Amino acid sequence: MSYAKRGEKMGGTIRINRVPATIALVLVTILIVYFVNFHQDERPALYGMLRNQNKVNLRKLLIGAIQAAQRGGVEILDVASTRDLNERSKGKTDEGANDPFTDADGRSHCVMKEGLHRIFPRVKIYSEEDKESCTNVNTFDLDPTVLHETAVLPNELVDIKDVTVWIDPLDATQEFTEKLYQYVTTMVCVAVNGKPIIGVIHSPFIGQTAWAWVDHSMSEYLDSIHPIDADTSKPLITVSRSHAGSVKELTRNVFGENSEILTAAGAGYKVLQVISNNATAYLHSTKIKKWDICAGDAILNALGGVMTNLNDELIDYGPHGSAVNDQGLLATLKNHNEYIEKLMEYRKSHTAAVRR
Repeated sequence: MSYAKRGEKMGGTIRINRVPATIALVLVTILIVYFVNFHQDERPALYGMLRNQNKVNLRKLLIGAIQAAQRGGVEILDVASTRDLNERSKGKTDEGANDPFTDADGRSHCVMKEGLHRIFPRVKIYSEEDKESCTNVNTFDLDPTVLHETAVLPNELVDIKDVTVWIDPLDATQEFTEKLYQYVTTMVCVAVNGKPIIGVIHSPFIGQTAWAWVDHSMSEYLDSIHPIDADTSKPLITVSRSHAGSVKELTRNVFGENSEILTAAGAGYKVLQVISNNATAYLHSTKIKKWDICAGDAILNALGGVMTNLNDELIDYGPHGSAVNDQGLLATLKNHNEYIEKLMEYRKSHTAAVRR
Protein backbone atom coordinates (compact mmCIF):
# COMPACT_ATOMS: atom_id res chain seq x y z
CA MET A 1 0.00 0.00 0.00
CA SER A 2 1.33 3.46 -0.93
CA TYR A 3 2.04 6.15 1.64
CA ALA A 4 -0.77 8.25 0.17
CA LYS A 5 -3.34 5.50 0.63
CA ARG A 6 -2.12 4.75 4.13
CA GLY A 7 -2.36 8.46 4.96
CA GLU A 8 -5.90 8.57 3.70
CA LYS A 9 -6.78 5.58 5.86
CA MET A 10 -5.09 7.06 8.89
CA GLY A 11 -6.71 10.41 8.29
CA GLY A 12 -10.11 8.74 8.07
CA THR A 13 -9.53 7.03 11.40
CA ILE A 14 -8.73 10.33 13.11
CA ARG A 15 -11.91 11.90 11.84
CA ILE A 16 -13.93 8.96 13.23
CA ASN A 17 -12.31 9.20 16.75
CA ARG A 18 -13.23 12.88 17.14
CA VAL A 19 -16.92 12.04 17.36
CA PRO A 20 -16.96 10.23 20.76
CA ALA A 21 -14.58 12.83 22.20
CA THR A 22 -16.98 15.59 21.20
CA ILE A 23 -19.93 13.65 22.63
CA ALA A 24 -18.08 13.13 25.91
CA LEU A 25 -17.25 16.83 26.13
CA VAL A 26 -20.89 17.74 25.54
CA LEU A 27 -22.06 15.28 28.23
CA VAL A 28 -19.58 16.65 30.78
CA THR A 29 -20.73 20.20 30.03
CA ILE A 30 -24.36 19.19 30.47
CA LEU A 31 -23.59 17.54 33.81
CA ILE A 32 -21.75 20.60 35.08
CA VAL A 33 -24.59 22.90 34.06
CA TYR A 34 -27.11 20.51 35.63
CA PHE A 35 -25.39 20.37 39.01
CA VAL A 36 -24.71 24.11 39.09
CA ASN A 37 -28.20 25.18 38.10
CA PHE A 38 -30.45 22.46 39.47
CA HIS A 39 -28.71 21.50 42.76
CA GLN A 40 -28.22 24.92 44.26
CA ASP A 41 -30.82 24.06 46.92
CA GLU A 42 -28.76 21.07 48.05
CA ARG A 43 -25.56 23.01 48.57
CA PRO A 44 -26.75 24.81 51.74
CA ALA A 45 -27.68 21.43 53.19
CA LEU A 46 -24.18 20.16 52.43
CA TYR A 47 -22.61 23.24 54.00
CA GLY A 48 -24.95 22.79 56.98
CA MET A 49 -23.78 19.21 57.45
CA LEU A 50 -20.18 20.38 57.49
CA ARG A 51 -20.98 23.12 60.01
CA ASN A 52 -22.90 20.68 62.21
CA GLN A 53 -19.78 18.58 62.62
CA ASN A 54 -18.72 21.24 65.11
CA LYS A 55 -22.05 21.14 66.95
CA VAL A 56 -23.61 18.82 69.50
CA ASN A 57 -27.33 18.24 70.02
CA LEU A 58 -28.21 18.94 73.67
CA ARG A 59 -31.38 16.86 73.51
CA LYS A 60 -29.33 13.83 72.46
CA LEU A 61 -26.71 14.65 75.08
CA LEU A 62 -29.45 14.69 77.75
CA ILE A 63 -30.66 11.27 76.61
CA GLY A 64 -27.09 9.96 76.68
CA ALA A 65 -26.48 11.42 80.13
CA ILE A 66 -29.60 9.74 81.55
CA GLN A 67 -28.63 6.41 80.00
CA ALA A 68 -25.05 6.70 81.22
CA ALA A 69 -26.14 7.35 84.81
CA GLN A 70 -28.59 4.46 84.72
CA ARG A 71 -26.13 2.05 83.11
CA GLY A 72 -23.54 3.00 85.71
CA GLY A 73 -26.14 2.19 88.36
CA VAL A 74 -26.62 -1.29 86.86
CA GLU A 75 -22.89 -1.97 87.25
CA ILE A 76 -23.00 -0.82 90.88
CA LEU A 77 -25.97 -3.05 91.66
CA ASP A 78 -24.23 -6.00 90.04
CA VAL A 79 -21.09 -5.57 92.13
CA ALA A 80 -23.16 -5.05 95.28
CA SER A 81 -25.03 -8.28 94.66
CA THR A 82 -21.78 -10.27 94.63
CA ARG A 83 -20.26 -8.43 97.63
CA ASP A 84 -16.89 -8.91 95.92
CA LEU A 85 -16.00 -5.22 96.02
CA ASN A 86 -12.24 -5.62 95.61
CA GLU A 87 -11.87 -2.56 97.82
CA ARG A 88 -8.61 -0.61 97.89
CA SER A 89 -7.61 2.88 98.96
CA LYS A 90 -6.81 5.89 96.79
CA GLY A 91 -5.29 7.60 99.83
CA LYS A 92 -6.64 10.07 102.35
CA THR A 93 -9.08 12.93 101.87
CA ASP A 94 -8.24 16.45 103.05
CA GLU A 95 -10.14 15.62 106.23
CA GLY A 96 -7.91 12.58 106.83
CA ALA A 97 -10.57 10.00 105.99
CA ASN A 98 -9.92 6.96 103.83
CA ASP A 99 -10.75 7.49 100.14
CA PRO A 100 -11.84 4.04 98.94
CA PHE A 101 -12.14 2.62 95.44
CA THR A 102 -14.04 -0.50 94.45
CA ASP A 103 -14.77 -2.52 91.33
CA ALA A 104 -18.15 -0.78 91.28
CA ASP A 105 -16.42 2.60 90.85
CA GLY A 106 -14.32 1.29 87.98
CA ARG A 107 -17.08 -0.57 86.17
CA SER A 108 -19.52 2.32 86.47
CA HIS A 109 -16.88 4.77 85.22
CA CYS A 110 -16.09 2.64 82.18
CA VAL A 111 -19.66 2.11 81.02
CA MET A 112 -20.56 5.76 81.65
CA LYS A 113 -17.58 7.49 80.09
CA GLU A 114 -16.89 5.06 77.27
CA GLY A 115 -20.59 4.88 76.45
CA LEU A 116 -20.86 8.64 76.12
CA HIS A 117 -17.51 8.97 74.38
CA ARG A 118 -18.54 6.48 71.67
CA ILE A 119 -21.67 8.51 70.85
CA PHE A 120 -20.10 11.96 71.36
CA PRO A 121 -16.41 11.40 70.53
CA ARG A 122 -15.47 15.08 70.31
CA VAL A 123 -17.10 16.26 73.55
CA LYS A 124 -14.79 16.86 76.52
CA ILE A 125 -15.72 14.40 79.28
CA TYR A 126 -14.23 14.38 82.77
CA SER A 127 -14.74 11.56 85.26
CA GLU A 128 -13.65 11.06 88.83
CA GLU A 129 -11.99 7.81 87.80
CA ASP A 130 -10.21 8.97 84.63
CA LYS A 131 -7.05 7.13 85.68
CA GLU A 132 -8.91 3.82 85.43
CA SER A 133 -8.28 1.78 82.25
CA CYS A 134 -11.29 0.25 80.51
CA THR A 135 -11.47 -2.99 78.51
CA ASN A 136 -14.43 -4.98 77.17
CA VAL A 137 -16.89 -2.23 78.05
CA ASN A 138 -20.64 -2.64 77.52
CA THR A 139 -21.59 0.56 75.73
CA PHE A 140 -25.07 1.68 74.65
CA ASP A 141 -27.01 3.40 71.87
CA LEU A 142 -29.27 6.39 72.39
CA ASP A 143 -32.75 5.41 73.56
CA PRO A 144 -35.21 8.35 73.61
CA THR A 145 -37.67 6.29 75.69
CA VAL A 146 -35.70 7.24 78.82
CA LEU A 147 -37.53 10.56 78.54
CA HIS A 148 -41.09 10.60 79.84
CA GLU A 149 -43.87 10.87 77.27
CA THR A 150 -44.80 14.44 78.15
CA ALA A 151 -41.25 15.77 77.78
CA VAL A 152 -41.18 18.03 74.72
CA LEU A 153 -37.56 18.93 74.05
CA PRO A 154 -35.94 20.82 71.16
CA ASN A 155 -33.01 19.64 69.07
CA GLU A 156 -30.82 22.47 70.32
CA LEU A 157 -27.34 22.65 68.82
CA VAL A 158 -24.34 24.25 70.54
CA ASP A 159 -20.65 24.41 69.67
CA ILE A 160 -18.79 21.31 70.81
CA LYS A 161 -15.89 23.44 72.04
CA ASP A 162 -18.22 25.11 74.55
CA VAL A 163 -19.42 21.84 76.13
CA THR A 164 -17.95 19.96 79.08
CA VAL A 165 -19.40 16.82 80.67
CA TRP A 166 -18.69 15.88 84.29
CA ILE A 167 -19.21 12.31 85.51
CA ASP A 168 -19.27 10.92 89.03
CA PRO A 169 -19.56 7.17 88.52
CA LEU A 170 -20.19 6.39 92.21
CA ASP A 171 -20.87 9.11 94.73
CA ALA A 172 -20.51 8.02 98.39
CA THR A 173 -18.14 5.09 97.86
CA GLN A 174 -17.36 4.84 101.59
CA GLU A 175 -21.05 4.43 102.35
CA PHE A 176 -21.35 1.91 99.52
CA THR A 177 -18.76 -0.27 101.25
CA GLU A 178 -20.76 0.08 104.49
CA LYS A 179 -24.04 -0.90 102.76
CA LEU A 180 -25.53 2.53 103.40
CA TYR A 181 -27.00 2.36 99.94
CA GLN A 182 -29.48 5.21 100.30
CA TYR A 183 -26.62 7.69 99.87
CA VAL A 184 -25.23 6.18 96.66
CA THR A 185 -25.79 7.97 93.35
CA THR A 186 -24.34 8.18 89.86
CA MET A 187 -24.22 11.64 88.30
CA VAL A 188 -23.75 13.29 84.92
CA CYS A 189 -23.65 17.02 84.25
CA VAL A 190 -23.48 18.99 81.00
CA ALA A 191 -22.07 22.52 81.14
CA VAL A 192 -22.07 25.05 78.30
CA ASN A 193 -19.55 27.87 78.56
CA GLY A 194 -18.92 26.74 82.13
CA LYS A 195 -22.59 26.97 83.20
CA PRO A 196 -24.36 23.77 84.31
CA ILE A 197 -27.51 23.32 82.21
CA ILE A 198 -28.21 19.56 82.31
CA GLY A 199 -28.00 17.52 85.50
CA VAL A 200 -28.71 13.84 86.15
CA ILE A 201 -28.67 12.24 89.61
CA HIS A 202 -29.53 8.54 89.55
CA SER A 203 -30.16 6.59 92.77
CA PRO A 204 -29.61 2.96 91.74
CA PHE A 205 -30.75 1.34 94.98
CA ILE A 206 -34.13 3.06 94.89
CA GLY A 207 -34.38 2.91 91.10
CA GLN A 208 -35.12 6.60 90.54
CA THR A 209 -33.56 9.23 88.31
CA ALA A 210 -33.75 12.98 88.90
CA TRP A 211 -32.84 14.97 85.80
CA ALA A 212 -33.37 18.49 84.58
CA TRP A 213 -32.52 20.62 81.56
CA VAL A 214 -32.55 24.29 82.55
CA ASP A 215 -35.44 26.22 80.95
CA HIS A 216 -36.79 23.08 79.25
CA SER A 217 -37.97 20.10 81.29
CA MET A 218 -37.36 17.78 84.23
CA SER A 219 -38.00 14.15 85.13
CA GLU A 220 -41.33 13.15 86.59
CA TYR A 221 -39.52 11.82 89.67
CA LEU A 222 -37.83 15.19 90.27
CA ASP A 223 -41.14 16.97 89.86
CA SER A 224 -42.78 14.61 92.36
CA ILE A 225 -40.23 15.17 95.16
CA HIS A 226 -40.07 18.94 94.76
CA PRO A 227 -42.76 20.66 96.86
CA ILE A 228 -44.28 23.81 95.40
CA ASP A 229 -44.66 25.59 98.74
CA ALA A 230 -41.64 24.58 100.80
CA ASP A 231 -41.32 25.78 104.39
CA THR A 232 -37.89 27.37 104.71
CA SER A 233 -38.57 29.54 107.75
CA LYS A 234 -36.22 27.57 110.00
CA PRO A 235 -32.65 26.69 108.94
CA LEU A 236 -32.15 22.95 108.53
CA ILE A 237 -28.66 22.42 107.14
CA THR A 238 -27.42 19.17 105.61
CA VAL A 239 -23.69 18.56 106.02
CA SER A 240 -21.23 15.82 105.21
CA ARG A 241 -20.82 12.96 107.65
CA SER A 242 -17.17 12.57 106.60
CA HIS A 243 -16.17 15.85 108.30
CA ALA A 244 -19.25 16.76 110.28
CA GLY A 245 -17.33 18.28 113.20
CA SER A 246 -15.99 21.42 111.51
CA VAL A 247 -19.08 22.18 109.44
CA LYS A 248 -21.39 21.56 112.39
CA GLU A 249 -19.46 24.13 114.35
CA LEU A 250 -19.70 26.57 111.46
CA THR A 251 -23.46 25.97 111.21
CA ARG A 252 -24.01 26.62 114.91
CA ASN A 253 -21.91 29.78 114.81
CA VAL A 254 -23.69 31.18 111.75
CA PHE A 255 -27.28 30.08 112.19
CA GLY A 256 -27.50 29.72 115.98
CA GLU A 257 -27.53 26.91 118.50
CA ASN A 258 -31.13 26.02 117.67
CA SER A 259 -30.49 25.43 113.98
CA GLU A 260 -31.03 21.83 112.92
CA ILE A 261 -28.34 19.75 111.24
CA LEU A 262 -28.90 16.78 108.95
CA THR A 263 -25.76 14.67 108.61
CA ALA A 264 -25.64 12.74 105.34
CA ALA A 265 -23.26 11.38 102.74
CA GLY A 266 -22.86 12.01 99.04
CA ALA A 267 -23.15 15.41 97.40
CA GLY A 268 -25.87 14.14 95.08
CA TYR A 269 -27.93 12.82 97.97
CA LYS A 270 -27.59 16.07 99.93
CA VAL A 271 -28.76 18.15 96.97
CA LEU A 272 -31.80 15.88 96.66
CA GLN A 273 -32.54 16.56 100.34
CA VAL A 274 -32.61 20.29 99.61
CA ILE A 275 -34.78 19.75 96.54
CA SER A 276 -37.29 17.67 98.51
CA ASN A 277 -37.28 20.23 101.39
CA ASN A 278 -35.82 17.79 103.89
CA ALA A 279 -33.14 20.47 104.30
CA THR A 280 -33.19 24.18 103.60
CA ALA A 281 -29.52 24.29 102.63
CA TYR A 282 -26.51 22.12 101.86
CA LEU A 283 -23.34 23.51 103.38
CA HIS A 284 -19.81 22.33 102.63
CA SER A 285 -16.84 24.16 104.12
CA THR A 286 -13.83 22.51 102.45
CA LYS A 287 -12.63 21.44 99.01
CA ILE A 288 -14.95 19.44 96.78
CA LYS A 289 -14.55 18.12 93.23
CA LYS A 290 -16.69 19.51 90.43
CA TRP A 291 -18.00 16.10 89.34
CA ASP A 292 -19.52 15.85 92.83
CA ILE A 293 -21.56 19.03 92.53
CA CYS A 294 -22.15 19.95 88.87
CA ALA A 295 -25.27 17.80 88.36
CA GLY A 296 -26.85 19.10 91.56
CA ASP A 297 -25.97 22.66 90.57
CA ALA A 298 -27.78 22.23 87.22
CA ILE A 299 -30.88 20.73 88.83
CA LEU A 300 -31.07 23.47 91.47
CA ASN A 301 -30.72 26.05 88.73
CA ALA A 302 -33.60 24.47 86.82
CA LEU A 303 -35.80 24.69 89.93
CA GLY A 304 -34.92 28.29 90.70
CA GLY A 305 -32.35 27.41 93.36
CA VAL A 306 -28.75 28.54 93.68
CA MET A 307 -25.37 26.96 94.35
CA THR A 308 -22.35 29.17 94.99
CA ASN A 309 -19.04 28.90 96.75
CA LEU A 310 -18.75 30.54 100.15
CA ASN A 311 -17.60 33.77 98.53
CA ASP A 312 -21.02 33.95 96.81
CA GLU A 313 -19.51 33.18 93.40
CA LEU A 314 -21.01 30.86 90.81
CA ILE A 315 -18.86 27.82 90.13
CA ASP A 316 -17.26 27.53 86.69
CA TYR A 317 -17.46 24.04 85.12
CA GLY A 318 -15.53 24.91 81.98
CA PRO A 319 -12.50 22.93 80.77
CA HIS A 320 -9.76 25.42 81.61
CA GLY A 321 -9.96 25.71 85.39
CA SER A 322 -9.20 23.24 88.15
CA ALA A 323 -11.42 20.21 88.75
CA VAL A 324 -11.44 21.24 92.42
CA ASN A 325 -13.72 23.85 93.95
CA ASP A 326 -11.65 24.88 96.96
CA GLN A 327 -13.95 27.59 98.37
CA GLY A 328 -16.68 25.42 99.88
CA LEU A 329 -20.30 25.69 98.79
CA LEU A 330 -23.80 26.66 99.79
CA ALA A 331 -26.78 25.19 97.92
CA THR A 332 -30.33 26.39 98.51
CA LEU A 333 -33.75 26.51 96.88
CA LYS A 334 -34.76 29.68 98.72
CA ASN A 335 -33.24 32.33 100.99
CA HIS A 336 -29.80 32.02 99.41
CA ASN A 337 -28.93 35.68 99.85
CA GLU A 338 -29.91 35.58 103.51
CA TYR A 339 -27.84 32.46 104.18
CA ILE A 340 -24.75 33.51 102.23
CA GLU A 341 -24.69 36.98 103.80
CA LYS A 342 -24.65 35.44 107.27
CA LEU A 343 -21.89 33.05 106.26
CA MET A 344 -19.76 35.75 104.66
CA GLU A 345 -20.22 38.11 107.60
CA TYR A 346 -19.21 35.40 110.06
CA ARG A 347 -16.16 34.41 108.02
CA LYS A 348 -15.13 38.05 107.73
CA SER A 349 -15.42 38.70 111.45
CA HIS A 350 -13.78 35.38 112.31
CA THR A 351 -10.82 36.12 110.03
CA ALA A 352 -10.43 39.57 111.58
CA ALA A 353 -10.51 38.08 115.06
CA VAL A 354 -7.83 35.53 114.18
CA ARG A 355 -5.58 38.26 112.78
CA ARG A 356 -5.89 40.27 115.97
